[in-house]
Amino acid sequence: MSGVSGPIGAALLPLLKARGFEVTRLVRGGPAKNGQIAWDPAQPLSPESVSGFEAVVHLAGETIFGRWTEAKKRRILDSRVQGTRNLAAALANAPARPRVFVSGSAIGYYGDRGDEILRERSSSGQGFLAEVCREWEGATRAAADAGIRTVCLRIGIVLSRDGGALPKMLFPFRLGLGGNMGSGEQWWSWIHVHDLVAAIHHSIKSDLLQGPVNGVSPKPVTNAEFTKTLAAVLSRPAIFPVPAFAARAVFGQMADEMLLASQRVEPASLITSGYPFQYVDLGKALKDLLTR
Repeated sequence: MSGVSGPIGAALLPLLKARGFEVTRLVRGGPAKNGQIAWDPAQPLSPESVSGFEAVVHLAGETIFGRWTEAKKRRILDSRVQGTRNLAAALANAPARPRVFVSGSAIGYYGDRGDEILRERSSSGQGFLAEVCREWEGATRAAADAGIRTVCLRIGIVLSRDGGALPKMLFPFRLGLGGNMGSGEQWWSWIHVHDLVAAIHHSIKSDLLQGPVNGVSPKPVTNAEFTKTLAAVLSRPAIFPVPAFAARAVFGQMADEMLLASQRVEPASLITSGYPFQYVDLGKALKDLLTR
């Protein structure tokens, strides 16, 4: 498994161990310790080093949060595409290939699509994130062509106390300074981190899943609904909207492609394969994360 230090990987690791998996980590830099494989995502990986595993989960990549300078965008793209391509090639040539390869992707694949309901067969959109996701998913091709069941998990807004978008929202909301982002009409497709890691485990176990899989809750909400629900859970007002121009002034291109973009995504493949979502209601998800 790669990306163990991120909020998704950190939540997935104990779940896999609790369900009987022995997990070996792909780690960057320095000599590997027991239970680890050292790798540089920008360099080819020895097929022998990744041989003999039942499943491989790949979550590593440069964080997308922060202002997107040209250098930042290059790191976002290269860390995902090069690392995935090198890992997929190693798995394809391993003496004992894994049964399944679950590789991260994102709903940024769809671009800004207004009120359109987006399922796995929906077309890709426009913009930098859509380009990244297309190349990211395309980089898994060697594994799929070698007969490895390959899942590209298109992850939405992950709700976690330990990283991602939610902790960044809490400070202004707890001060009573929260509000809609732009018009508030854009759709935000979210998922509780516990559902996401359980869905990854489900993807490992279920032979019904292959290709793109939307990792989101069945009930996306508009940004205005998200704002109202978060404020209610925190018992705070939410009366200070952030105008679109202000978001763009602070975050640049990231504001247009993430904060202000509308992606109304449905997890059709997870539902069809029988995954039982625990957190369908946003209020329940936020209460679980913020009040216990």
